Amino acid sequence: MAKILSNGLKLEVEEFGSPSNPSILLIMGLAAQLTRWPEAFVGSLVDKGFHVVAFDNRDIGLSEKLVSDRASSPLAVALLNTVGMASLLAPYKLTDMAKDTVGVLDALDIESAHLIGASMGGMIGQIFCAEYPERVRSFTALMSSTNNPALPKAHPKVSWEVMTARSRAGTREELIDITLRIWTLIGTKNSGRDPVEFRQLVADSIDRNSSPSGIRRQMAAIIATRDLRAWTRKVSAPSLVIHGSDDPLVPVGNGLDIAAEISNARLEIIEGMGHDIPPIFLNTVVDHILPHLYAAEKRDDTDDPSSRAA
Repeated sequence: MAKILSNGLKLEVEEFGSPSNPSILLIMGLAAQLTRWPEAFVGSLVDKGFHVVAFDNRDIGLSEKLVSDRASSPLAVALLNTVGMASLLAPYKLTDMAKDTVGVLDALDIESAHLIGASMGGMIGQIFCAEYPERVRSFTALMSSTNNPALPKAHPKVSWEVMTARSRAGTREELIDITLRIWTLIGTKNSGRDPVEFRQLVADSIDRNSSPSGIRRQMAAIIATRDLRAWTRKVSAPSLVIHGSDDPLVPVGNGLDIAAEISNARLEIIEGMGHDIPPIFLNTVVDHILPHLYAAEKRDDTDDPSSRAA
């Protein structure tokens, strides 16, 4: 792992595979560190000839925390959002996080990459694709949303737990238990995970870093950025939308909206999947993504004049 400077912030980055191969940039979601990408998922992409880059977003993991900025209650931010004033409590927006993301490519001297964004990462990806189209080889949105206010929302119990539960943790063990409870609420039922191994994975993540105030600032960024469709409609890269039919945090209608707003986007609904990439569906997700990447690579080769016969 290494720190790079992006958009004025120190971000933690990890690379997998040969940099001489086509690059994939993974953009993780709210409250999730780069270690949340399943090793088997990353390994499958590397094994198929890709260079994979993952990073901790600002305010999470080993990346820089904006500790001098206000970390308001998500409930207060959501209340102000009803009158269009959420930005008063948000130190930054998803547009700033998109600038962070392009800065990762700049720091690693990557001209363009396939973007794969999960949840909030898919939201950042929509802005990235609209603002920096020349840097995008393809786009994949996993369990994400356009933030369209008319879309189905999470069940109130789920929203309450995600927004408030971590703030109630007093000890490391309580934080582990609460985090596991959140993942039980939002994740795939009968996921195929070993409970002991998954608890250890959560514990390792918490030991790597725990930043409740950073999570609140990320939540504020999502709320304050509001409707993304002005960016979504500008996405011109080959796009794939993957969503679980049983996602309780970001209901499947959110994925449908992304696919409807992006011209020629391909939509794949995975029956029974929740808000995660569980072992039981990992191969299914990879099997949807790989042909999408190959097709984009083939298109780029065709569009490149240097690849054509004289």
